[in-house]
Amino acid sequence: MAGTISPSGEVELPESPGYRVKNRLLGKPLVTEQLTHEKLSNPVALGVLASDCISSMAYGSEQMLVVLIPAIGIAAFTALIPLTFVILGLLVLLTFSYREVVMVYTRAGGSYVVARENFGPRVAQVAAVALLIDYIVTVAVQAAAGTDALVSLGHLLWGNGSFISFVDAHKLWLTIGVVLLLCWGNLRGIREAGRAFALPAYLFMAAMALLIVVGFVRFFLGDHTHLDVHQAGMYGLGSGGGGFVYGASLLIMLKAFANGGSSLTGLEAISNGVSAFRNPQGVNARKTMVIMSAVLGTGVLGVSLLAHITHAMPFTGGAPTVVSQEASWAFGNAWYGNAALVFVQLSTALVLYTGANTSFNGFPFLASFVAEDSFLPRQLTRRGHRLAFSSGIIVLTVVSVLLLIATNGDLTHLVSLYAIGVFTGFTMAGAGMVKHHMDRREPRRTMKIAINGAASVASLLVVGIFAVTKFTEGAWVVVVIFPIGVWSLIKVNKRYREESEALAAAPVDTTTPVYRRQVMYILVDRVDLAVLKAIRYARSLRPTEIRAVHFMIDDREAERLKTQWGNVEVGDLPLEIVECPDRRITRSLVELIARTAKREKSQITLLIPERNYSPVLGRLLHRRTADQIARAVGKLPNVVATIVPFDVVSAHYELEEASASGVKVEKLEHLDAPSN
Repeated sequence: MAGTISPSGEVELPESPGYRVKNRLLGKPLVTEQLTHEKLSNPVALGVLASDCISSMAYGSEQMLVVLIPAIGIAAFTALIPLTFVILGLLVLLTFSYREVVMVYTRAGGSYVVARENFGPRVAQVAAVALLIDYIVTVAVQAAAGTDALVSLGHLLWGNGSFISFVDAHKLWLTIGVVLLLCWGNLRGIREAGRAFALPAYLFMAAMALLIVVGFVRFFLGDHTHLDVHQAGMYGLGSGGGGFVYGASLLIMLKAFANGGSSLTGLEAISNGVSAFRNPQGVNARKTMVIMSAVLGTGVLGVSLLAHITHAMPFTGGAPTVVSQEASWAFGNAWYGNAALVFVQLSTALVLYTGANTSFNGFPFLASFVAEDSFLPRQLTRRGHRLAFSSGIIVLTVVSVLLLIATNGDLTHLVSLYAIGVFTGFTMAGAGMVKHHMDRREPRRTMKIAINGAASVASLLVVGIFAVTKFTEGAWVVVVIFPIGVWSLIKVNKRYREESEALAAAPVDTTTPVYRRQVMYILVDRVDLAVLKAIRYARSLRPTEIRAVHFMIDDREAERLKTQWGNVEVGDLPLEIVECPDRRITRSLVELIARTAKREKSQITLLIPERNYSPVLGRLLHRRTADQIARAVGKLPNVVATIVPFDVVSAHYELEEASASGVKVEKLEHLDAPSN
């Protein structure tokens, strides 16, 4: 649409319909000067950055029981405790390792930055792919677990009525709706900072503390009752008996341990956000890291012990969850017990959804870092309408929604994809810190190398255990995608480097003009205002010669075009007709221009009139070949291709406005138009 002239003499351009819709959905655009970086105090940083990590206590112990109960029955509640302590031992080791990471590397990026600084950018792509996969699966896992928490509340308060059964059967779409809502909020510029985002984490900590304390008080006061383990929808009890750990094979224990490893996801969140802390950043991040790990460890142990006490069983459908059953047992059926249950489940759902939101902050930032290093498309470095990395947010949303659909939003299936990416990141961070300390002479160097080396080896073992034990349950997807992802990132970087070298080291004959004679070709496929605009533009450049050329694939159409050409005001510019019997117009054009440039020793410029139609319908109704032709011709020496755009939509609006105001419109005569 054409612009108008304001009283001050400035041109006022109307906004496109798409931009007006974007403003309506996302709000007014923000300018770059509004991009601020808020520094967080330790309590606020704990709430903001820890939600992904601490929320995993809501499903970590349950995922171990999902493996153990069908294999060894009631003995699973006994085997759960030593497995939990193994998980906690790994948590302590990783916490010591990441205490070193946050002290040394205060820029956001976590294990990617550690690997890049110590092993170089190519090796760092292993960490990049690991973290990107981690962020994608985190959105799906946290959102699915949050929905399970809400559905569990409905089951425990109102039973299995028709409405709850309907919601349970369609909870996938509720989960997808939450992901889309998070996407919309982040595109609007929701920042993961401030007390508003810290509140869900503290509510969840309070809820879990209340659950664990009340549960243990009730147990120590003599209530040793167990929940019914034979309810419909529960996992079937396996048989006990002799053998390793009440009949469980080593493989079963390893599978349960792999599922339990999901409790440690999100542990790297502090290292990804060190730059958000107040000074001294490393010291404050280290303190917050220790507190977060202590909260996580206490919560995981508490949930496992309560499961051991109550025999809370996981359901095949995911709801009611083990935590919700423990809460129902601990608080009882009185009104205040139901109120406490509602508090626990709502705070659990809220922190899980908030944990999913951390990926909408971390994924786009990490993608922008990797893109800055030229291993991902550079479009990911651009901030969008509201200063968010919009492309990264949209990519994360699309892939996580596809993942939810592929797994039907089933938490157990999603966990099968989780730990490989997470623990690969842990492995790279630990190995990077080993190299960092080996390259420096510093106090307690040997101890630091031992801690980080042990963390790296242990994490690598978890990756191996997960890949082997969960391979047939979905881990094969990550095992296959992982090397393909690393290879793809390296290939993207190679292409960028090749392009950069070609642009920076051009041969002399492409930077120095060879011919003074300038010949300008205008490609004519019909006679209309777009072609006339190209002719006016060509004459304004004052070349040595202008030639209009049409490639004939239909002799009757060519004759009609010649007649029309003779009836319009084009001066003494003739229309050349070039036969193209094989209909390969682009090839014929390239051959013509190449011959002309060589024979006449001229610099050739090709003008291609391009008619711009409406974005959607225009693509369906019209071919868009200008870019293809320009790309082919641009490869020739001493040849430049220029596209001359003509906006058909704006011309149509101008015509309507002129007709409505009674202005006489002059039309090109003798031109064909589509019939009504």
